[in-house]
Amino acid sequence: MNPATTAPHADAAGVDPRSFKSFSEFYPFYLSEHSNRTCRQLHFVGSSLSLVCLATLFVTGNGWWLLPTIVVGYAFAWIGHFGFEKNKPASFKRPLYSFMGDWAMYRDILRGRVKI
Repeated sequence: MNPATTAPHADAAGVDPRSFKSFSEFYPFYLSEHSNRTCRQLHFVGSSLSLVCLATLFVTGNGWWLLPTIVVGYAFAWIGHFGFEKNKPASFKRPLYSFMGDWAMYRDILRGRVKI
């Protein structure tokens, strides 16, 4: 079963993201915090646009592209969380694992393991 589409939102409501001792423990929680399809879609779009900005940074050598690389990814994700998922992003309490979760979910969406 796919935690992103089957885990009820209430299960994760009382969990402190700082309680996980490894990313492999954290990732199912991360997916449960992304049960809303629109939230996942916004994450995917934001991450894709971040990759485009990052590529532009490397192609042009213009360091100013670093700012939109960061802002666009988080803006789309936070709109997904606050507007659709109705939760706070785990990045507020577990930034590194959340960043890793963003890219693990991106990979899993591309592989068809997580539906958007």
